[in-house]
Amino acid sequence: MREAAQRFSGFADEYDRARPHPPAELPELLSAWAGYAPGERVPTVVDLGAGTGISTVPWAGRAGRVVAVEPSADMRDVAARRCADAGLAVDLRDGTAEDTGLPDRFADVVTASQALHWFDPARALPEVARVLRPGGVFAAYDCDWPPAVDAEVDEAYRDFERRYRAEETRRGVRPPSTRKDGHLGRMRDSGLFRHVAEVAMHRRDEGDADRLVAVALSQGGLVALLAEGVDERTIGLARLREVAARRLAVPRPWWWTYRVRLAVA
Repeated sequence: MREAAQRFSGFADEYDRARPHPPAELPELLSAWAGYAPGERVPTVVDLGAGTGISTVPWAGRAGRVVAVEPSADMRDVAARRCADAGLAVDLRDGTAEDTGLPDRFADVVTASQALHWFDPARALPEVARVLRPGGVFAAYDCDWPPAVDAEVDEAYRDFERRYRAEETRRGVRPPSTRKDGHLGRMRDSGLFRHVAEVAMHRRDEGDADRLVAVALSQGGLVALLAEGVDERTIGLARLREVAARRLAVPRPWWWTYRVRLAVA
């Protein structure tokens, strides 16, 4: 995960402005799965690969203690500001999902938002199981890309994704990640959890053309490609800019689908 963190160095603020926030109901769901009544505070929550704190802040007022583990100093700086603005006292730590430095049976809830594909699952999943108390919950969640906005925008974004991923592979700069659609199976096959399930949730926000392009540019692999001098036309980014400018000249509603994989220790 240390290598992955380097891809996100230098643009933490841009990342923070572009990325969507988790569904507001997510802490309630995870609290219930961890055995807590509605409105009851979860004693300890750990957010792995916490980034800029987007996935940490929702626990303000909902947890007794929050620990955010993030290997990027740039990301931690933004997370500190974000959590302070939200009134959340957070223990921000330099660490990785594979080596958190936390005690055994420490956490009631462990989360990984838009991050599990950067982890080494053979090392990270046993670390999560070690840190969770019996009956605690691990939630690995990701949103589907792109958000549902407009048919023409959707087609242009998916074409961009295909081209960009193909160029990553061709140049050998594709991150050493695992496919997001395999997370559920890896969690089940690990044998570390007594129950594993998946829930779909949604988040509504809005954005214009500039934000859509910023979302595209918030991906670490794409930043690496552009730094190598890849032409935007080659990866379909130029076309995405053009379509977004026509279709999203003013902010429009966006719908994000979140896939939440739940594992009970």
